[in-house]
Amino acid sequence: MTAAPTTDGVLVDRYGRVARDLRVSLTDKCNLRCTYCMPAEGLPWLAGPQLLSDEEIVRLVRIAVQELGVTEVRFTGGEPLIRPGLVGIVAAVAALEPRPRISLTTNGIGLARLAPSLRAAGLDRVNVSLDTLDRARFAELTRRDRLDDVIAGLAGAATAGLTPVKINSVLMRGVNDDDAPELLRFALDHGYELRFIEQMPLDAQHGWDRTTMVTADEILASLAREFALTPDPAERGAAPAETWLVGGGPAKVGVIGSVTRPFCGDCDRTRLTADGQVRACLFATEESDLRGALRDGADDAELARRWRTAMWGKRAGHGIDDPTFLQPVRPMSAIGG
Repeated sequence: MTAAPTTDGVLVDRYGRVARDLRVSLTDKCNLRCTYCMPAEGLPWLAGPQLLSDEEIVRLVRIAVQELGVTEVRFTGGEPLIRPGLVGIVAAVAALEPRPRISLTTNGIGLARLAPSLRAAGLDRVNVSLDTLDRARFAELTRRDRLDDVIAGLAGAATAGLTPVKINSVLMRGVNDDDAPELLRFALDHGYELRFIEQMPLDAQHGWDRTTMVTADEILASLAREFALTPDPAERGAAPAETWLVGGGPAKVGVIGSVTRPFCGDCDRTRLTADGQVRACLFATEESDLRGALRDGADDAELARRWRTAMWGKRAGHGIDDPTFLQPVRPMSAIGG
């Protein structure tokens, strides 16, 4: 592999894609145990010293924004709301010049309480994971009876102005594959934006089976039985979701077909794990260590160079349909969404 250009500040790869969207995992821990993510007993969590400190996270985000052209930062997990220093991290990133757009992906538990503080700190909006509105089914999927907390979190985010509030939903065959219309009605009634995401091979158990995944086509067919959907004429750009107008608009619904409708050619994302590893792709099997260099005294220029080199090696696509595809060793909770 040839080395990345050292004179170009942006995170460009060999295919000309430029990463301007940074996903930062703040923790690998989570207070739910979703069946498509981890086993009931949880996982061996990262030890404290392995995690980036609040100051280290802010420094790396600053380098990404000021030296590497990142314009959007999304905090993820695990569950980012359980990171004790979350509000301070958001405030520090919001104070950067230039200021990036700042969002958060969460399961919503605790969001009703934290939403006002996060908004005051500078958070712009949230994505909340919600796969069903049926209490028993929610408990079965997440192994926790916390549906009311998620609903309250959505409402709290909207009240605090963390808009547009987006809902992320994963459907699984024989589990919640009939929930799509009800989820869309709920989103429309409350002014939320709904995004369905195809289940991806990122579970800790490595039990993903394509036959249990509900495809984008199936999701759209289920919705079309109850709603009039028309393709959104707006330019999609690098957004992962294809969107459709509901009833002629302005309401929209999106589908992220990561498996059957990959959007790798337009990908503009780079990822930083909670322990300071750069991942060029969600499905990458290799990582580039920034934590070690940072703690060994590397200056900003060296850290930026290492980040550019990591992104230069990004592959053309995730290759899920390739017979040689290997699921990443790390599950979604350790990578960040």
